[in-house]
Amino acid sequence: VQLQASGGGLVRAGGSLRLSCTASGRTFETQGMGWFRQSPGKERELVASINSDGARTYYTDSVKGRFTIARDNAENTVHLLMFSLKPEDTAVYYCAQTVYSSLTIRKSDYRTWGRGTLVTVSS
Repeated sequence: VQLQASGGGLVRAGGSLRLSCTASGRTFETQGMGWFRQSPGKERELVASINSDGARTYYTDSVKGRFTIARDNAENTVHLLMFSLKPEDTAVYYCAQTVYSSLTIRKSDYRTWGRGTLVTVSS
């Protein structure tokens, strides 16, 4: 399985971006997905995750109410909709796939990773 992320870029504070991640393979609809981010000098953190059928989601506190994770199993794609962006959201964002269908927030459960896409939010 390969994951291809896209949609990063430069945006001003208060703006919006949509990240997308498309997976190859035939098991996408059976596995949970997540978006992580990493900024310089910081550990990679889980931003949002979604279970296999999209019924359950998780958001880290700093993005609740601003970000939305959604998936389209027919298109093997997961999106991260980001609104009201802040300079502290600046990071490289990674999509990742778990080995479980259920919602998980453990980084170790995410075994397949895409290349990151850079999001830069200017003040």
